[in-house]
Amino acid sequence: MLEPTARQYRSSRLTLNYVDWGNEGAPVLILIHGRMDHCRSWDWVARRLAHRYRVIAPDLRGHGDSDWAIGNAYAMYDYIYDLMGLIEQLKLASVSIIGHSLGGGIATKFAGVCPERVNQLVSIEGLGSAPAMVAKEETMSTADHMLTLARQLERLAVKPLREFATEEAATARMKQANSHLSDERARHLALHGIRNNKDGNFCWKYDPYVGVHPPFDISAKDSRELWSNIVCPVLLVWGQESWASNPLEDGRIKFFQNAQVVSIPSAGHWVHHDQFEEFMAAVETFLE
Repeated sequence: MLEPTARQYRSSRLTLNYVDWGNEGAPVLILIHGRMDHCRSWDWVARRLAHRYRVIAPDLRGHGDSDWAIGNAYAMYDYIYDLMGLIEQLKLASVSIIGHSLGGGIATKFAGVCPERVNQLVSIEGLGSAPAMVAKEETMSTADHMLTLARQLERLAVKPLREFATEEAATARMKQANSHLSDERARHLALHGIRNNKDGNFCWKYDPYVGVHPPFDISAKDSRELWSNIVCPVLLVWGQESWASNPLEDGRIKFFQNAQVVSIPSAGHWVHHDQFEEFMAAVETFLE
């Protein structure tokens, strides 16, 4: 089986990990994982595309084998800055990107900030809150947002890390979170997503603070403006069994210059795991 090489780079005083699947000289494809995930979540996609691309998959700050941020610095602009740093430090003129969830949000916003640097973009349920949820959030006062954030941080300060006695227990938790996963895929995701504690138990690699949503980050209005800046072709992927909102139905597709939506049956939020072959068929057709 083709395996990647782990490498590191620096961003905002953090050492961040990424894996490089080789194929120097080929067009570059960056794969960006979602919240509470890791770069090896993309292994099946990477192996499928590594013959035609140099595939690079970073561990976002606070995830996988990357450093955890000091304090709770996990705003969208932090992630975008880290992606800019990776592209600059590898001296990449332009890239194609596939992003899932948080990773899709990072990808679409980066493409709006630096439209000339992105050739093609696939976002798997990466447009953030649905319009109905955004409208509800906009009714909250600044004080309410700050109090909500403070309560989140207070809970995390005293909440112990989730621990597992065995690798099998972590695998079982992965399957509980996503019933579409096969045993093999759940074990792969779990093994690359846990680390040993000093007491011999296992815990997830991600920093619990990545789950905090800063109230004063890039707004829905800012997001729509950035989406409208994107000039490359965009494929928006949606799972028909997901809790996420379909951008074709909720109207968000209108903010893109050149986008199409593909909906995958029998798939939830993790479309690329839930229906891998159907997902890859849509992506490979798009990329070609």
